[in-house]
Amino acid sequence: MADARLTLTLRNLERDGLVKRHYYPEVPPRVEYELTPIGKTMLPALVGFTSWIRENWQAIERSREQFDAAER
Repeated sequence: MADARLTLTLRNLERDGLVKRHYYPEVPPRVEYELTPIGKTMLPALVGFTSWIRENWQAIERSREQFDAAER
């Protein structure tokens, strides 16, 4: 199931023009992805987002634990 979601996500990113797919007809077949020029413009925003995650991860984990405990 996770593989299908990853494939769908990568296909949508390719469709949006954010990544480029390279297929190599080898045995076994190989596929590589790279950011397109427009995809690279997202990197500064992703740096900010990942910084926010690092700063708030412990609070998120605590919230998840409290939520899950209340659901039991």
